[in-house]
Amino acid sequence: MNKELVKELCDLIKGEILLNELLSKHTSFRIGGHADVWIYPKDISDIKNILTFCNSYNIPVTTIGGGTNVLISDKGIRGVVLNLEHGLCGIKTKRERITCGAGALLSKLLKQASKEELTGLEFAVGIPGTVGGAVGMNAGTKEIRNLEYISIGDLVESVKVIDMNGNVSELRKDDLCFEYRKSNLSEYIILEIKLKLKTGSKKEINDRISRLLEHKKSTQVLDIPSAGCIFKNPDGHSAGKLIDEAGLKGLAIGDAQISEKHANFIVNNGNASAQDVLNLIKKIKLTVFEKTGVKLEEEIKIIGI
Repeated sequence: MNKELVKELCDLIKGEILLNELLSKHTSFRIGGHADVWIYPKDISDIKNILTFCNSYNIPVTTIGGGTNVLISDKGIRGVVLNLEHGLCGIKTKRERITCGAGALLSKLLKQASKEELTGLEFAVGIPGTVGGAVGMNAGTKEIRNLEYISIGDLVESVKVIDMNGNVSELRKDDLCFEYRKSNLSEYIILEIKLKLKTGSKKEINDRISRLLEHKKSTQVLDIPSAGCIFKNPDGHSAGKLIDEAGLKGLAIGDAQISEKHANFIVNNGNASAQDVLNLIKKIKLTVFEKTGVKLEEEIKIIGI
C-alpha cells in the first residue's frame, strides 16, 4: 500500500496503524513474516470505515485474534490485518449473562466469570487467544473424568458480526451452527458475543479451574512456542495417539519439532520457519495415512500460504 493510501486510511479511523509489522510478534508459534498494514481499530465504526476503504481499492483484509491457532507464511500477509484486542475488548455481566468484545482475552473472560461466581467456562483455562477466535473455531476440550466434549459454542446466545461489506448484524442461537472445531462464522468478522452461564460456588469454580489447569500442564506443551493442537481428532481416534504410534514423536525438520510431551503439538525450538512446520505437517499426514489409513485434517488456520 503506497503512502497516499496509508495517509487516507489514517484520516478515516481513530485506531492505531502500524506499517510493515512483524507478525511473529503476534503469534504463539513465533512464526510469520510482515504485514503490510496492521491496525488496532478503536470501535465498530473504525472497522466499517476500514472495510469500505479496502473494498474501494481492492485491498485484502485479514483478521487475527490472539494468534494462537495460526501458522502464518514466512512471506507475511499482504494488505490490511485487523486485530481487535485494543478496541473491542470490554466485558459486561448481567446476572447469568456475559457480553464480551471479540478482542477480549479468553483468560480475562474466565477470570471475570469466576469473580462473578458464574460457572461453565472453566474448561477454557489454559486455552490462549481471544474470545472471538475461540467462538469462531468453537474452542473446547474434553472433561477429565467423563471425557464429554464441551465447547464455548454450547454457551453462546448470540454473536454480533460484520460482513466484509461493512454490514453489521446479530446472529441468534438459531442462526448459529457450532460443530467440532468449527462454526458458520468464518465469512464474518466477529465483534461481540453474548454468553449464558450458570450461578455457581466460587470455591467449586476455582477448584475445577485448578484441577483442569494441572491436567493441562501435565499433558500439554505450555512453555515452548507452539500453536496448540495441529490436527483435529478424527472420529473415534486421538490425533496425538495416531502420531505417537506412527513413531513420529520427537521428529524435527529444522527447528520445528513434534513435541515429546504431546504428539499433536509442533513446537518452535528457536528459529522454525513456516515452511519447516508445513514440511513436518506433510510428513505426519503421509506417515499416519500409510500406517493407519486415517486422514488427518489441520486444526490450525494456515494464512498467506
